[in-house]
Amino acid sequence: MTKPRLLIADDHNIFVEGLKRLLSADFDIAGVAEDGRKLVAAAEKLRPDVIVADISMPMLNGIDAVRQIKKAHPEITVVFLTMHPDVAYAVSAFKAGGSGYVLKSSAPDELITAIREGLKGRTYVTPLIAGKLMHAYESGSHAAPETARSLTSRQREMLQLLAEGHSAKDIATILNIAVKTVEYHKYRMMEDLGIKTTAELIRYAVKQGIAEP
Repeated sequence: MTKPRLLIADDHNIFVEGLKRLLSADFDIAGVAEDGRKLVAAAEKLRPDVIVADISMPMLNGIDAVRQIKKAHPEITVVFLTMHPDVAYAVSAFKAGGSGYVLKSSAPDELITAIREGLKGRTYVTPLIAGKLMHAYESGSHAAPETARSLTSRQREMLQLLAEGHSAKDIATILNIAVKTVEYHKYRMMEDLGIKTTAELIRYAVKQGIAEP
């Protein structure tokens, strides 16, 4: 029986090696991506059956990366494996197209269960946050702020790179666009969000989960 092809996305090498040992008996490890942009490229090249992705990754966070992948390849199953127990992250992960949400503090068997459920077309939520997630949906508190929803995908990419300390020139090179385009989007975001300084813009990116502190 052919094993499902699996792509791992995480920027911690020691943790990735542990995942390989855990999953290699049941899955064919097709590759590893160390950041969100490499994840998008690897998904396009390798066309895995399932992706196990962290949320907190450099260059492009896991949620925005998966959003791009699912738009192009909705058939790929995605399970998020993250340290974030915050329900807001889980809501965003499922809205991006995730089928599973497991915490890194969970038992190893839970990840395998989540992957298998996802491949069957089902959804899996770690019991550690399942109750809170259900309450969030029932109360309506899961809705994203209007300002967060107003940013385009490209603006979110730029905002994460900016928050990670990349210059406008660096961002232009990474995204293959003009420096003037980067500056335009930066100041357009500041105007739309009512933010006056770059420091405030970076704090906003962290608060919205677009970038890490």
